[in-house]
Amino acid sequence: MRSVYFDDSKTMSWVLGINDRNTQYLEILLSNEIYVKGNCISADGPDYFEEFISKLIKTAKERKEELSESEIFMEYQLFNSEFEVNKPFSKKECSIIVNNKSVYPKSSKQAEFIDALNTNQINFAVGPAGTGKTFLAIAHALSQLLSGKKQKLVLTRPVVEAGESLGFLPGDLSQKLNPYLKPLYDSMEYLLTPSQIKKLEENGAIEISPLAYMRGRSINKAVIILDEAQNTTKSQMKMFLTRLGESSQAIITGDITQIDLPKNTASGLVHALSILNDIEGLKITEFSKNDIIRSRIVKEIISCYDREGK
Repeated sequence: MRSVYFDDSKTMSWVLGINDRNTQYLEILLSNEIYVKGNCISADGPDYFEEFISKLIKTAKERKEELSESEIFMEYQLFNSEFEVNKPFSKKECSIIVNNKSVYPKSSKQAEFIDALNTNQINFAVGPAGTGKTFLAIAHALSQLLSGKKQKLVLTRPVVEAGESLGFLPGDLSQKLNPYLKPLYDSMEYLLTPSQIKKLEENGAIEISPLAYMRGRSINKAVIILDEAQNTTKSQMKMFLTRLGESSQAIITGDITQIDLPKNTASGLVHALSILNDIEGLKITEFSKNDIIRSRIVKEIISCYDREGK
């Protein structure tokens, strides 16, 4: 039996949750029955049980709040990653600072992506949902914007619906595009308050632009994020990549397993990945299902679909 003792009840509550509600999730994650008695948590395995629980304790003390299931899973992913074992990295060195908040990598691939963002003008981040690629793109872009290194954040994506039509959308351009860009705004709202975001929009520091409206532009001193890039056509991707001024940076995110284009229409993202090789200043970071940090169940769902070949 392996056991870990908590120094105080507050830290124990932060790790195990109110009424020890996180213990059931830990049992699923570690495939072992967990016992809680007094200030002690115990289990028959795995071998790394004490080290992992100690890591959760350290994280909880840093956050000074109860850990959610997703946060526990992120720490589990990081703890078990091959990168952690063979290529240790410093969270502090890889962190992104936004609005006095620190965003740390939660997987080896996230650390690689953050490093790529800091060193390349064009970055592709490709992989399944839940790997953090969009969130890190937004965090990096806001960090560049708020530090004054860039003057503008441009958000764009192809307006392609995932198998259903939304019909006519009322309102101005921003309101029409809002449903499509909601994932990007969800990430921004995690790092900034709604009033801060609104102020940046009002002074033009955050710009929303349909991909079709990018044609003919030359964008300077900006970070441009192209989300859902798997739904671009070849001509759209070429047009987007050639809008970039020397003082700007482009971040392209997408999942090539979720292409919603009409049949017989080639994905601009898939095509770009096949031809854009060995270009200095351009980096492709490829995430896999092993890099999923959103939740344990999302990772298992994707694995099931992969086995079915769908």
